[in-house]
Amino acid sequence: QVQLVESGGGLVQAGGSLILSCAASRRSFSTYAVGWFRQAPGKEREFVAAISWSGGNTDSADSVKGRFTISRDFAENTVVLQMNSLKPEDTAVYYCAAGTFPRFTIRITPREYPYWGQGTQVTVSS
Repeated sequence: QVQLVESGGGLVQAGGSLILSCAASRRSFSTYAVGWFRQAPGKEREFVAAISWSGGNTDSADSVKGRFTISRDFAENTVVLQMNSLKPEDTAVYYCAAGTFPRFTIRITPREYPYWGQGTQVTVSS
C-alpha cells in the first residue's frame, strides 16, 4: 500500500504556470510508476502525463505536450508536474496515481493504477 498526496493546485490566469507535486508515504515510491490524470466537471477522468519508476520513460497527452513536464525527484520522493502556458480548458481536479509496473513501463489508463491521491483543484481563468 502507498498513500499519495497531491499539492500545488490553485487559481491562475491563462498563460500562467503551476507546479503540482505528488508525495508518497513510502520510501519505495521510487519503484512505482506514476501517472497524472485530471477530471473536469461532467467529464471522464483523462490521462495527462506519466513517468516510469526508473524515470527513464515519460509520456503525455497531446493536449498538454510542449506545455506540461513530468519528472521525478528521487531525493524528495516526489513526482512533479510542471504546467506552463495554462489554458482555461486545463481547469480540473488533478490526481496522481501509482502502480508497480516494469522498470520502463508507463500506463495511460486510469483503471491500471491501484493507488490514488485525493486530488488537487486547478482553475485557470481567462
